[in-house]
Amino acid sequence: MQYTLSVAEPGSHYINVTCRIDDVTGDMLELQLPAWRPGRYELQHFAKNVRSFAVFDEHDQPLSHRKVTKDRWQVQTSGATSVQVRYDYFALVAGDHKLDAGSSYANSTHFWYINPVNLCLYAEGRLHEACTLALDIPDGWRIACGLSQKDDKTLIASDYYALVDSPLIASGTLQAIRYVVQEVAVTVWVQGWNYRMPPAFDPAQITADFTRFTEAQIKLFGDFPEKEYHFLTLVLPVPYYHGVEHRNSTVLVLGPELEGLAADGTTIEGAGLYTDLLGVASHELFHAWNICRIRPAELTPYDFTRENYFTTCFVAEGITTYYGDLMLRRSGVFDDAAYLKELLVILKRHFEQAGRASLSLTESSWDLWLDGYVRGAPDRKVSVYHKGAIASLILDLYLRRKFNHKRSLDDVMRLLWQRFGPIENGQPARGYTYDDYRAIAAEVADEPLDWYFDSCITGNVPIEPLLNDYLAFIGLSMSYDDAGLVVLEWIGRERERMEWERWFA
Repeated sequence: MQYTLSVAEPGSHYINVTCRIDDVTGDMLELQLPAWRPGRYELQHFAKNVRSFAVFDEHDQPLSHRKVTKDRWQVQTSGATSVQVRYDYFALVAGDHKLDAGSSYANSTHFWYINPVNLCLYAEGRLHEACTLALDIPDGWRIACGLSQKDDKTLIASDYYALVDSPLIASGTLQAIRYVVQEVAVTVWVQGWNYRMPPAFDPAQITADFTRFTEAQIKLFGDFPEKEYHFLTLVLPVPYYHGVEHRNSTVLVLGPELEGLAADGTTIEGAGLYTDLLGVASHELFHAWNICRIRPAELTPYDFTRENYFTTCFVAEGITTYYGDLMLRRSGVFDDAAYLKELLVILKRHFEQAGRASLSLTESSWDLWLDGYVRGAPDRKVSVYHKGAIASLILDLYLRRKFNHKRSLDDVMRLLWQRFGPIENGQPARGYTYDDYRAIAAEVADEPLDWYFDSCITGNVPIEPLLNDYLAFIGLSMSYDDAGLVVLEWIGRERERMEWERWFA
C-alpha cells in the first residue's frame, strides 16, 4: 500500500488521500478505515470525516464499490491488478475543531500534523506488507517522525501497524533538540503555533531534564525498546494538555503558548507550561515499555474494526501515571514540593470526583469503550489513570515496607518486561492477561495478594484507610478539610524521612 497526501484546497482543512494497492488478485477487494486508534480505547469513527470516496484501476477507470459497514468498502476489481483509492479527509476534530494528540491537521503554509491511523485505510490481508507515505509538502520542510525516510518527502513503514503507529509533523519552522542516552538517539521536536519555539522551552534545560528522566526509566527496565525515540510537541495558543504513546515516538499537545511582560518590562516565561511538558513527556516515555511492548493479550494484535475490550488498563495507564511523576522525582528533575503537588492532584481527582464510584478498576477498564473519557453518570466509574496510580502507589509501598525496599513495584515491571517485552514481526510475541499480572505481583510479594486485588483492583470499597496505612510509612497522611477537599500532610519524623528518601533511591 502506497499512500500520497496533499492539500489541494488551502484553508479547507481537507487532506487529499490516494492509496495505491499493487499486485491485486481475485474478484473482490475489502478496504477498511480504522474505527479507533491505539492509546484511546473508544470508537472514534474516522470514516465520518471522509468525502468523495472513489476507486480506479491501473488505467484510471472507475471500479464499482459499495460500503458494507460504516468504515468498510467492498471493491469489484474487474480484473484490475492495481487499484487506486482516492478520497478527502477532513483533518480537524469534529465539533470543537481543536487539535489533540490523536487527530490530524494540514495547512500548506503553516505545518502538517498527521496521525496516519485517522486517514489511511488498508486492504484486508495486506496488513503485514511494507508501506510508503509520500507527502506533497513545500520544499525545505522538515519531517519529524519515527519512520525512516526514503527521501525528503517520503516515509517508509515495515507494515501497516508501523505506519499507523507513527504520527508526523512536517513544517518549515520545526525545532529539534537532540540528546543520546545509552546509545538511544532521542529528539524533542517542537512546533509552535506562532512559528517559533515557545519562550518557556529552553533547549539546554530540556536536554538536561529529559536526559535525566530518560536515564532513570532505562535504568528501571535495563534497556530501551527502540534505537531512537521522538517527542513530537505541538504548542497551541489555547489551554491544552494531552499526549499519546507510539512505538518509538509520542505526540504531546500543550498550551497556551503565552508570553507576558512584568512591570519592569522583562519577559515572564510560562513555567507552568514547561512543568506540563515534563509531566506528559515522562508519562508517555514510560509507555514505550508499558503498552507499546508490554501489551494486554486482548490488544495483541490490534483489531482496528471494533472494540478491543480488556480489564487491565489500570496496568497500562495507572502504573504509567504513577511512574511518570515518580521518575521525575527519582531523577531529580522534580524536588519534593513539585512531586507532592502532582501526587495531590491525583488524590484529589480520584477521592473528590470518584471516591464512591460503584465500578471497580477492572470494570472501568472494560467500560472505557463505553464512556471512559467523559465524566458520565455520577459515582458510576473510576479513572484507570487516577485510581490506577493510587493502587500502584499502595502496592509499591507495601512491597517496600515488607522487604525493606529490597523489592518494589520496579521488580513487577521488570518481570513484565522480561516475559512480555519480546517482539516477533514487529508485534509483541505474547500479550499478558489479568491473571499474568496478578501472578507476577504475587511472585514478587511472596504471597497471593488477595487482599490487595480484592480491595484495590476488582472491588469498589473505599480505599482511604488502606492508602493512609502505607502513606504513613513515608510520613504522609491524606485527609479532608471542612469543605470536603483532599489535603495531604507531612506527619513523619526522622524514620519516615529516611523511608521517603529510600523510596526515590
